[in-house]
Amino acid sequence: MKVSLFVTCLVDGFWPDVGESAVKVLRRAGCEVSFDPRQTCCGQPAYNTGYTDEARRVAAVMIDVFAEDPAEAIVVPSGSCAAMIHHAPRLFEEGDPRRAKAESVAARTHEFSSFLVDTLQVVDLDAKFSGRAVWHDACHGLRELGVKDQPRALLRKVDGLELVEAKGEPTCCGFGGTFSVKQPEVSVAMLDTRMAVLEETAPDVIVSSDVSCLMQIDGRVTKEAKPGAPRIMHLAEVLASR
Repeated sequence: MKVSLFVTCLVDGFWPDVGESAVKVLRRAGCEVSFDPRQTCCGQPAYNTGYTDEARRVAAVMIDVFAEDPAEAIVVPSGSCAAMIHHAPRLFEEGDPRRAKAESVAARTHEFSSFLVDTLQVVDLDAKFSGRAVWHDACHGLRELGVKDQPRALLRKVDGLELVEAKGEPTCCGFGGTFSVKQPEVSVAMLDTRMAVLEETAPDVIVSSDVSCLMQIDGRVTKEAKPGAPRIMHLAEVLASR
């Protein structure tokens, strides 16, 4: 299958290894992967903050790029950005030609783990990673896209990895885009609550599917600098390991 990678802003700017790992994994799964360097932000930060007009302008550029892309699927290593692309048609009124384009792009867009498991029906990617891992459910992926079982199925097939579950219902890490900037005290309190549950499993690595969550969690782990602190990794990085 021909696949186009939508790399996301945070991957591009802060965690490029995730993008490179996603390409490795997709190729290992038999896909022909392309990347259009003209791609831009999907408009999520503006949209979530209430700046609909600004989000529309940004999203329109991204939609124009991918509307021209001949790939059968657009794969996103982020549940939040994938969810935003699915929301993009509502930014444009009925009859606006950009709405039809947005609907076409949204129909081809898949979150990374969902694409592997649900579309390609691949769970074993011949990955090897030694250690005890706990999965953090990112809010948008879990609640908007229903991404829950897919990453766990992939991790269970990683040779040498022991997957453990955090207790209770999954809660937000407190990032929430601009929320973490506007409400830092609340954001940190939410993060500390989540970290207590994740660290209770004594993991060697905390794995998730959104770089926004990973940055939030990694920032806390780095600042506290506890001995034996877990590594923070994206699912694609684990699956690319050998």
